[in-house]
Amino acid sequence: MERKTGQAAPPKKGASREDRLKAALKANLGRRKAQARARDTGTEQKTKE
Repeated sequence: MERKTGQAAPPKKGASREDRLKAALKANLGRRKAQARARDTGTEQKTKE
């Protein structure tokens, strides 16, 4: 019995993998920067009180 996954051919490797990694790295960096900004604004508000 064969299972069909819906894909006719395996996805291309190489450039698509690098594109995926590049996008994931960019998203991760954006999240880390947003977290750092949130931490900075949180500490500033506490020190002003």
